[in-house]
Amino acid sequence: MISHALTWDDGSSPIWHTAAFLLRPLHWALAFPSFIYLSALTIFLFRPPDIRLFYADRVAFAGLVLVVLLRCLALRDWPPLFMRFTLPMLVLTGFAVFRVFREPYDPLAWSLVASKFIVPFTLFHLAAVTFRSSSSRAHFRIFVLLVLAYLAFIAIAFLADARELIFPKFILDDNLGIHVHRARGPFLQAVANGVSLNILGLLSVAFAQKWKKVVLLLWLVLPLAILATMTRAVWIAFAVSAVAVAFRLGDRRLRRATAGIAVAAAIAIAGSAFVSDSLANSIQDRAEERAPVDFRVAVYDAGWEMFQERPLTGWTSGRMSAELARRMDGYRLRTYYIHNTYLSLLIEFGLPGLVLYGILFCNLFRLRRSIQNRESDDLPTLRRIWPILLGVYLFNAFFVDLVYQFVTGLLFTVAGMLCAPEVEVAS
Repeated sequence: MISHALTWDDGSSPIWHTAAFLLRPLHWALAFPSFIYLSALTIFLFRPPDIRLFYADRVAFAGLVLVVLLRCLALRDWPPLFMRFTLPMLVLTGFAVFRVFREPYDPLAWSLVASKFIVPFTLFHLAAVTFRSSSSRAHFRIFVLLVLAYLAFIAIAFLADARELIFPKFILDDNLGIHVHRARGPFLQAVANGVSLNILGLLSVAFAQKWKKVVLLLWLVLPLAILATMTRAVWIAFAVSAVAVAFRLGDRRLRRATAGIAVAAAIAIAGSAFVSDSLANSIQDRAEERAPVDFRVAVYDAGWEMFQERPLTGWTSGRMSAELARRMDGYRLRTYYIHNTYLSLLIEFGLPGLVLYGILFCNLFRLRRSIQNRESDDLPTLRRIWPILLGVYLFNAFFVDLVYQFVTGLLFTVAGMLCAPEVEVAS
């Protein structure tokens, strides 16, 4: 009787049913890896660098890698290597890991290395095997629209001073992050929030054929959400990208819609400013404010001096912040940041680091070219707006060091998705 109960061939065995029940979540995860992938991106969204959320992002990232690799093992289909992308990313990642290994253990240093190099490198290759099918890309479309709606909602709620509608509440905590008087979203940084809104808005255009009314509604409120960030670089990038995408797609209806949205946004902004004197004063103050510009100039001068001292080897991450603080006379801050992705690369990795970064993004721009003669879904439209999306990211990188896992992860997810058809052709 005991041996009969332990027999796996008997479908009625309690052990068989128990094992099947315990393995069912893994079965669903392997069957729908896009859900695990998008769940990890969601956790990245709510895990800014300033919050230690019980290492939830690390658990989510490790779980995603495990699920995708198990699926690849079962299907005997491994993540592809695109040498023009993989090689510069791999060298940059290896260089960063080697540098941080040489110093005493610092969780913040490892977190920055993961956000800037390890996470984008991994997500790029995982996305190429996760978002191959039309159904998985449909999941990504829904995710983009939901996140865009959420970020726009809390930004407008902040603009309207309806703080009881903002969630999670750590966004309003004055002791966390910076830009507490702007719509900074769950990133706790206004530029990162604005970049995400802009990129998600551009991605939604690629999905407009199947979600016309939803996308139109989101674009009607998006200018107010962008305005709420009170960040001039974000304003400029959004205005230029909105016009560029209308002309890039060459759709007359889209051009008219863009013009109509611009007029409606101008009227809404003017009306809001007319109703609220404080809002009008805030917009005017932000447009004319010189203090952030002066501070950035001082940071850039100090950073450039550091680069000139070590143009090839760079500074270790542990010494970089302390050395920058020493050179910033007249400023007293808790932490000193470069506020420029390119200058940060120059200081930390020297000229070779910036060259590798430039090679990587030059190759990424080439993804605008169609890899297949025929592509389904929204990939052709997404491929046409890809240079504009990259331009938004690279422009804002002049004004902030983009160390936010969600922002970089979203960008390299789209890049991996655009590479996925190449794998299908090769196979």
